[in-house]
Formats: sequence, structure tokens, C-alpha cells
Amino acid sequence: MASLQQDSGLFILIFILLFLSFVIAGSEVAFFSLSYKDIQVLKTKHFKPFQRIVALLEDPKKLLSSMLIANSFINICIILIANILIDHFFIFDAISFPGLEFIIKVIAVTLLLLFFGEILPKVMATQNNIRFAQDFGFIIQVVYIIFSKPSGLLVKYTNLIEKKLEQKRLGSSYSMEELDHAIELTTSPSNQANEKNILKGIVKFGNISVKQIMKTRLDVCGVDASIPFNDLLAHIKEHNYSRFPIYKEDLDSISGIIHTKDIIPHIGENADYDWKPLIRPAFFVHEQKMIEDLLKEFQSKRIHFAIVVDEFGGTSGIITLEDILEEIVGDIKDEFDEEESMIKKIDEYHYIIEGKTTIIDFCNFIEIATNYFDTVKGESDTVAGLFLELAGAFPTLQQVVKFKQFSFTVLEIQKNRIHKIQLIITPLPTQNIEHG
Repeated sequence: MASLQQDSGLFILIFILLFLSFVIAGSEVAFFSLSYKDIQVLKTKHFKPFQRIVALLEDPKKLLSSMLIANSFINICIILIANILIDHFFIFDAISFPGLEFIIKVIAVTLLLLFFGEILPKVMATQNNIRFAQDFGFIIQVVYIIFSKPSGLLVKYTNLIEKKLEQKRLGSSYSMEELDHAIELTTSPSNQANEKNILKGIVKFGNISVKQIMKTRLDVCGVDASIPFNDLLAHIKEHNYSRFPIYKEDLDSISGIIHTKDIIPHIGENADYDWKPLIRPAFFVHEQKMIEDLLKEFQSKRIHFAIVVDEFGGTSGIITLEDILEEIVGDIKDEFDEEESMIKKIDEYHYIIEGKTTIIDFCNFIEIATNYFDTVKGESDTVAGLFLELAGAFPTLQQVVKFKQFSFTVLEIQKNRIHKIQLIITPLPTQNIEHG
């Protein structure tokens, strides 16, 4: 009777432990799959479970360590209890079947932990991470409190090891910030600003993707392949570009490009002149391609213009040789470029920025590290995209979002695009902005 009660107690205990393993494993996925945007939305909600999630994620390393320590401890307990229960309910002939007991125990416990402690909770948490974190946030908070001291020590020693390994890995190499600092010290006083910008451009050149500097789809000035010759001439005259993408129906169906210089000899032709034979093949590149590699392709193929496509084959934008060279030498102005800068400096702490300004150009303009907003910008490459990531939804006029000492305000919206943004920088008692 006592043995039966003992076994019943062990069964109840193992079910409780499996439930805790389920909760912790699922919460690990649920909490750490929340995006910056999700967390910002939760911060605006005056609902205790949501506030609990935000509070726990304030120290993510310590939270993760607490979960891992707790789950490891629980899984060890499950293994030990399962071993006792199997011994009570099954009798093995160790002489006839040596090793059978060990194999059965390993398979049984592995299946138990794999299903209830890995597959099931992580699938459920992936499908609805906010709901999972909301439902089990209290249990995770208790786990965090219980294991906060050992996890704090673990994080501390992990950080020390990371620093040692990082120093060993870097060896004699230098970070972007160190190279930038060296450039600041070594450039001569004469023509100093221009030299600095070119050297910094060269240093950062190998880390820039096509997507970061391309002209976006909304700024592409394409030509419909079906328009008559006189409309084509009017289009060229209106926009003053040397090359135009040619598309059928929409920009996702680009069939080639046309050079203005190829049109010039035919200016005197009739309105029904067939200009289609003048179309040249288009060169397509993926938006994640590095501009260093693209420059080599431009050189080898002797071309200056490429259509940028996304992972689904749709047109993301265009990129030119001029766009690439500008990353080294700065803006290249010709007679058709607008004189107005995309960033207007009011004073040291106030700026007006066009939404389509790239984050890289913006950071270079205000002289901060180009990776300063990497933790919050998500997949965006423009200041407008950065604003959307920070806001978590499409903004209204005069809406303000803040990140550290930066305050962004929407000044103008055109056709569902953020056109102009005001930036106000709050001076800190000790400036802690990483300069680029």
C-alpha cells in the first residue's frame, strides 16, 4: 500500500515537472521571438501580463540563463523519477537481455522529454508567441526570481569569457570604430573633411548591400513598353535621365532598359516609329548583394545600371554605378540633380530629413556610427522605415517616436509615404553617441 502511494506521488510529481518543462521550453521561444515592434506595442498596453513580459525582457541574458538552469534541473529530476518508476513496473532479465533495461529507459525518457519538453511547447509558442508568454508569464517570473542569483553569476562569467574570446579572435585586426578614429587622427589639415569622408567610405565599402543604397521602387521612373514614340520622347524630356527601365504592365515585368543616347539619332522620326528594337537587355541583381561585388560586375560587363529584385523576383528598385561611387567619394552632382539636400540642418540638434534618406547617409551626416540603429531598424534601410519600426504602425502627422536621445516627428505624408521627418537630438550630460 505504501509502495502504491509512493508510486502515485511520483506520477503526480513527474506530471508537474513535465508541465514545468513544457512551460519553460515554450516560453523560451515565445519571449525571445518577440520583435522590437512587439515589445513597443506591449509597453503601450496597461495590462499586467503584458507589463510582466516587458519587465522580464529588460535583462534578456539573465532571463534566458534562468530558464536554461531551471529546465536543466527539471529534466534531470524527470530522468531520475522515470528511472525509479520503470524499475517499479518492469522487471528485466539482465542475463538473457543484457543492456535491454538501459535501452528501454533511454528511449522512454527521450521520447517523453522530446515531445513534452521540446516539440509540443515550441510549436505552440511559435504559432502564438504573445499569447503563450502572456499565459505563462507568472510562472516564468517565479522561475526568474528563484534562479536569479545563479543565472546572474552565469551571465557574469559568460560575459568575461566572451570578452576574452573576442580579444583573441580579433588579434591585430581593428574594428570600424578604431579605423574611423585612426582616420580622424591621421588626415592632414588641408582638405581634411573631404579626405576623411573618402577614407571612411573605403573602410565601410565592403559591408554595404545593394538594398541599403538603391533607389526604391517608388522612386523608379520606368517606361511602359506600349507607349508611342512621341510619348517616350516627352517622358525622357520630362525626367532627364540617361537610362530608363522598360516594363510590360507593371514594374515587376521589366523587359529591358533604354538609353537616351540611343534615342537621340531618331528624334526626327514619326510618332508611329517602332522604338522597341532600341531596348537593351536588363541586368538584374539581388538586393542582398554587396556593392563591392556589384562594382566588379559592372566593371567586367561594362555597364552602369542594374535592376534590383527581391527574394520573390519582384522589382525592389534600381542601382547605378554613380550610386556605388557616391559611397566612397560622396554625392556626385550633375546638371540635373536637385540642389536641395535630403537632410537639412537647422542647428546642431535640429534636422529636417526626407523619409527616403538611407540610414547610412543619415548616420554619416550627423556623424554617428552607421550601426547605431541596428538593434531597432529591423529590415528597414531608410529613415522612414526606421520610424515605422519604432512606431509599430503607420503614423499620423505630428506623431512622435523616441529612441534614446533621438526624437523623430512626422512632418509630411504623401501617398501613404512618410515624406519628411523632423529630428530633435536631446543633448546628454556626457555625450555617449558612438561617432562614426
